[in-house]
Amino acid sequence: MSDTTDNQAVASLLIIEDEPITRAQLTAHFEKEGYRVFTSENADGVIDQVADENIDVCLVDINLPGKDGLTLTRQLRAASDVGIILVTGKDDPVDRIVGLESGADDYVTKPFDPRELLSRVKNLLWRVRAQEKQKEKGFKRRFEGWTLGLNKRELSTPNGELQSLSAGEFHLLLALIENAGEVMTRDQLMNRIRNREWYPDDRYIDVLVGQVRRKFREYDANTTFISTIHGTGYLFAPTVT
Repeated sequence: MSDTTDNQAVASLLIIEDEPITRAQLTAHFEKEGYRVFTSENADGVIDQVADENIDVCLVDINLPGKDGLTLTRQLRAASDVGIILVTGKDDPVDRIVGLESGADDYVTKPFDPRELLSRVKNLLWRVRAQEKQKEKGFKRRFEGWTLGLNKRELSTPNGELQSLSAGEFHLLLALIENAGEVMTRDQLMNRIRNREWYPDDRYIDVLVGQVRRKFREYDANTTFISTIHGTGYLFAPTVT
């Protein structure tokens, strides 16, 4: 088996292809790369299978018997956010446009290089997983009873009181939260904020950290979520959910 990341190793791929030889070749290729592979020779039951097997990416042949691949793509897109790559023997730009407008994420034509198809699947899988992760996070970040609201840039205390944040305070806190447990240098934090020029002797980040710490201490004088790592930067260490 080829080397794969953990995400790729547990990824589920559904191949909808009516040609037995092509279906078998694709199955063998992706199983060798560590994917869980499911197959179907037509569109029947595919939407339920995507949900039941938690499919990440579908490879859909356009010229399926019965319900064609474009119709299936539209139905899949209406039912889920699964990644969809259309596979066809046609190389007509119109077909490509129609396929993408039907909701497909990508489009490849036969004959294709299996390595190129694998690369396209990997890239699409990364996008699908990133989208899922963002949806799971939603528009709030929670830690130790506190909530950072991303829409209104508000910090809510454990007892529900709202504290407004400046743009700099908000972006600083969000950067620390999204890198909880990791030391962030001043350079890294400034790169995340990016709302002013940065000079080596600039104390802007230190000022922002002091302001955010005061927000926490207004609720509890002993609350210090942000630790100073001397000579390096800052560490945000509460449990983030």
